[in-house]
Amino acid sequence: MNTKAAVLTAMGQPAPYLQSQPLAIEQVMLDGPGSGEVLVEIVAAGLCHSDLSVINGSRPRPMPMIIGHEASGIVREVGSGVAELKPDDHVVFSFVPMCGHCLPCAEGRPALCEPGAKANVSGTLLSGSQHFHRQDGSVINHHLGVSSYAQFTVAAQESLIRIENDLPLEIAALFGCAVMTGVGAVVNTARVAPGQSVAIFGLGGVGMSAVMGAKAAGAWPIIAVDLLDSKLELARHFGASHLVNAGQVDPVQAVRDLTRGGAQFAFESVGNEKVLAQAFGATRRGGTTVSIGLPHPSRSVTLHAVTLVAEERTLKGSYMGSAVPRRDIPRFIAMYQAGLLPVDQLLSRTIALEEINPAFDALDRGEVLRQVIIYS
Repeated sequence: MNTKAAVLTAMGQPAPYLQSQPLAIEQVMLDGPGSGEVLVEIVAAGLCHSDLSVINGSRPRPMPMIIGHEASGIVREVGSGVAELKPDDHVVFSFVPMCGHCLPCAEGRPALCEPGAKANVSGTLLSGSQHFHRQDGSVINHHLGVSSYAQFTVAAQESLIRIENDLPLEIAALFGCAVMTGVGAVVNTARVAPGQSVAIFGLGGVGMSAVMGAKAAGAWPIIAVDLLDSKLELARHFGASHLVNAGQVDPVQAVRDLTRGGAQFAFESVGNEKVLAQAFGATRRGGTTVSIGLPHPSRSVTLHAVTLVAEERTLKGSYMGSAVPRRDIPRFIAMYQAGLLPVDQLLSRTIALEEINPAFDALDRGEVLRQVIIYS
């Protein structure tokens, strides 16, 4: 079949993207689903910094590629061997396909699925198949098993979580990355308990989701750190008790003062090694720093190693919110429906696919939390 898609041909094109036009709208060919695979009509697709990292080259991937990894849609066709999904089911995508058999999956850590990671780096689905082609027959790579900047896509059944049909799909899409990653980092990776102090560095969609997660977990105080006053004020709305503008004061000292010695948990959601060092410096003796953002693979962070032992401080990563998507997406949706996670307020605006390049400019400038493409 033919489908409309935004195709990234080369990484490293500079902003402003309205001028450089890294994503070209094309009609591409899409092969039908194979064994264990599903054809999905994408209804809503979010714009995330992880997609921007592929565009600017800090997250290298094989080109050309149809990017996009935060999405929801409707099942239109299933291949042989698909038992749990049927046409017209509503689904949210997991950007790590979960094989269920490797050691991390067996240990209950599907975000670290080894075959899933290999497929994601290679630009294929879990089986190794590729379904997108240009009109001349040349292959277009998949992105994280999703490729949601196409109106139709084929995904492995292991990449899909069925949801109830009563949740608006433009909201459902946000659970596939922003919410799963940010809330998951708080409740799964850090396991924040009521009354524990939290500082969150960086207030994009993921960081703001971490603020929501900290509020739902009963953390106190919840300190939001960013460079933009507009985002800091939004963080107060999402549950932050204290605001720190890192461009006006030393954020490390500010957090340490507010918590009388340092936060018990600090979360870094920028993907910047300097901010990660600040987050680590803002924790107290025995504190934990959780790295959520994805820095460029060439970057490194320097810490005083003695503090890991003498102060029993912890630095740990959180990929996809340490989530078990089939468990966590439904429960986070339930928390939203119960009024505990105001996920709908993450949605800054909806756009058409043709507006994708200037929309990435807005994301790059920090003007928005989440923009969602709606296909018509």
